[in-house]
Amino acid sequence: MLQTLLTPAGERLSGTPWPDYPRPQFRRAGWMNLNGLWEFAVTDGGNPPSEFPREILVPFCPECTLSGIGAHYGEGQTLWYRRRFTLPEGFAKDRVVLHIGAADQLLGAWCSGTPVGRHLGGYESMTFDLTDALRPGENELVLRVRDDLRSTVLPYGKQVLQRGGMWYTPVSGIWQTVWLESLPAHAIPGLTIRADDRVALLDTGDSTQEGTVTVQTPQGPLTVPLRTGRAAIRPEAPRLWSPADPYLYEFAIDTPTDHVESYFALRKLTIGQAGGHPRLCLNGEPVFFHGVLDQGYYSDGLFTPADPACYEQDIRTMQNLGFNTLRKHIKVEPEIFYWLCDKLGMFVFQDMVNNGDYAYWRDTVWPTLGLQRRRSDARMHPDQKTRQAFYDGMAATVAQLGNHPCIVCWTIFNEGWGQFASSAAYARLRQLDDSRFIDTTSGWFRGGDTDVDSRHIYYGPWRLRAKDKPLVLSEFGGCCLAVEGHRFNPDKSYGYSTSRSPAELQQALNRLYTKKVLPAVAKGLCGAIYTQLSDVEDEVNGLVTYDRRVVKPDPGAMRALAGQLHQAFAASCTGKELTHAHPQ
Repeated sequence: MLQTLLTPAGERLSGTPWPDYPRPQFRRAGWMNLNGLWEFAVTDGGNPPSEFPREILVPFCPECTLSGIGAHYGEGQTLWYRRRFTLPEGFAKDRVVLHIGAADQLLGAWCSGTPVGRHLGGYESMTFDLTDALRPGENELVLRVRDDLRSTVLPYGKQVLQRGGMWYTPVSGIWQTVWLESLPAHAIPGLTIRADDRVALLDTGDSTQEGTVTVQTPQGPLTVPLRTGRAAIRPEAPRLWSPADPYLYEFAIDTPTDHVESYFALRKLTIGQAGGHPRLCLNGEPVFFHGVLDQGYYSDGLFTPADPACYEQDIRTMQNLGFNTLRKHIKVEPEIFYWLCDKLGMFVFQDMVNNGDYAYWRDTVWPTLGLQRRRSDARMHPDQKTRQAFYDGMAATVAQLGNHPCIVCWTIFNEGWGQFASSAAYARLRQLDDSRFIDTTSGWFRGGDTDVDSRHIYYGPWRLRAKDKPLVLSEFGGCCLAVEGHRFNPDKSYGYSTSRSPAELQQALNRLYTKKVLPAVAKGLCGAIYTQLSDVEDEVNGLVTYDRRVVKPDPGAMRALAGQLHQAFAASCTGKELTHAHPQ
């Protein structure tokens, strides 16, 4: 029987959930949080309900415990949300817009009976202008959301209708913060930041914007002009971002009508040669990416933790275990997650969210056993509508997250799920972002253009040796320890090995890293991503339990292993002068 597990934050939850400002890299003063209890209804068709018989706690999806619903509704049904609001005195400037962090998958919005827009896609933020629909006094907001997993055209990640094993409970409806923002007549429309180790280039997306940018530097405030919506910032004696020193330059943009606050970091990613092997480098130095797979699921909120502080707990817990990298696996998080990684100094390998059909034997078993190899993926998943939906999701992910310095690598396809024409996908992503590493095909079905040689190993011999590209073990491990009282499914477990006690788990981890990973480091391995940060539903191969209450391995022993890895990596980089090239 499945168990209800509350995280400590879920147990403490009260008041308005997720009260934090939701967009840390583009901050304004005039905003209003609409999270909290909304009226809720479900209909079989698209017509509005005659009544709203239930309440749901936004921003939690109806499938999770924290929402107060705890149920998934049938495919083809429509979810309806309603709440009334009154703007505070003096809130509205020239325009009032509605922001929704994410809702899965098709959302329509009405304000006081007037349609204000629709959005397609379950992982991207959306904005609707309410100005012309607002009435004096109280207004009514109605949101309609439809989600149908019977279609695999839109990105869906690891959601399935029949959860089990490495596939999880589906998520529908609103799952990120809903909020209002007041804008001036000529607002700064957006902000794109492109930075290296010397200069940060800012672009507001509006060539008519003029003003100033004031940056807080270690040497004091630095003011530069904003002309035609752009500015170049070259701090004196640049302080470079790294996990050891995650320094962020805070700045403000002022125009005659608007004031926005943000931050950037200076850091540069290159691919070089050292010790006879290709290397991934940060700020001119080879770096070993010692990481964990982070799927971003929580026992009580599924896609959405009870509080943003849960992200910080995860990051700090992994740092305490010696890790410096999170591979955010087939999910796009709220921006607060990436801000915390920026601020706390955690590398992120960011996956794109897969779409297309999946077949267990074709996409997992045969490749794992080495029984299937493809020379070309040009004809895989040929449906043009599905391909375009993936491209659209990839572009939206880069646009939404591309300012965050913590993100050092994009992963396009994972283990063949939805994979097609990988060289073309690489070229398209490289046009969107020329500053980060790209892992085009993580796991198998290799052969297209990529910056790294990316492998997954759970079974069989380890045949790892770097050749012409930096070698990354982007998934491995999965050692299981089921902790009684903290299991979502006491009747079934999923993972890749079994331990009966914390001591036995630590012994398994010690053997895995010393007998398998360390020898590969000597052969050019540049990164290793262990599966995984936490248990997820049936999976009990996490380093912490699904409810985040128990850390399974010994932190001191894990930090000692991390030290051995970094020492071995440093030793493997000696013996040859380091040369550099941009990711390409």
